[in-house]
Amino acid sequence: MNQFIDFQQQYLDQFNTYLHNQLVQRIKQPQVQVGMLYSLDAGGKRIRPFLMLATLHSLKPSALISDYFPIAGAIELIHTYSLIHDDLPEMDNDDYRRGQLTNHKRFTPARAVLAGDALLTEAFIWLTDNVLPATLQSSLVKTLAQAAGGNGMVAGQMIDIVNTGRDLSLDQIIDLDLQKTGALIRASVLMGAICAQVNQHLLTALDNFARNFGIAFQIYDDLLDVTSTQEQMGKKVGKDQAAGKNTYVQVLGVHQAQTKLKFLVQEAQSYLDSVDLTNSVLADSLKYFD
Repeated sequence: MNQFIDFQQQYLDQFNTYLHNQLVQRIKQPQVQVGMLYSLDAGGKRIRPFLMLATLHSLKPSALISDYFPIAGAIELIHTYSLIHDDLPEMDNDDYRRGQLTNHKRFTPARAVLAGDALLTEAFIWLTDNVLPATLQSSLVKTLAQAAGGNGMVAGQMIDIVNTGRDLSLDQIIDLDLQKTGALIRASVLMGAICAQVNQHLLTALDNFARNFGIAFQIYDDLLDVTSTQEQMGKKVGKDQAAGKNTYVQVLGVHQAQTKLKFLVQEAQSYLDSVDLTNSVLADSLKYFD
């Protein structure tokens, strides 16, 4: 039994329908709407928004989950925008994402940039157009903006780009991934905690959990890049190594990367244990790495 998967399956169809319908209702320019929906409707694991919702549910089981779809949705909009831009020829130059042509391959690079821009900015409307008090909305906006901006995802992507073809140390790769991959994962957990209005002690424990989860997520992805297939991943595999990207597998090798992954999962679990969330829906999210 996996509480996280059960929780996700319970709400996934409803959440996906919400994402689609909101964009259809709100975005009137037809080419912008089509570009946004093309990537958003492609699916994906929705790990980040469901980490936010699972955190909220674990801390406040009485919360009506659908009331928080705008918050979780904003996270997914940011994630989808980042994928569109990361896939561009000027970035990672990928042809496939989630089993279909990348946005710029389906349309054009210029249209892909605009679709990503629209997703990015739309996210912050969703954070301020919901049932939550204004003080919580403000805190959520700040948390997501910090994760997505020049000290978060953008910083991590810049470090990745300028160091492609150069060998980084393990500590440098961890710093890169805490920003490029980990920042939005961390924000997702923190935003769930903010919605539950937890105290600082609990917030700190969840922050430490999320940091370990974020690095583990990237190591797991690096391992899949060398052990999986394009059909399983929905995108080209082995591309990171060919492009001279810095990965955990490159620095540690497969076996040590797997050992590091296991350690991080145990560390993440220990932070949940410290605040009595051992058997929570959130704790079961760690089974993603099994």
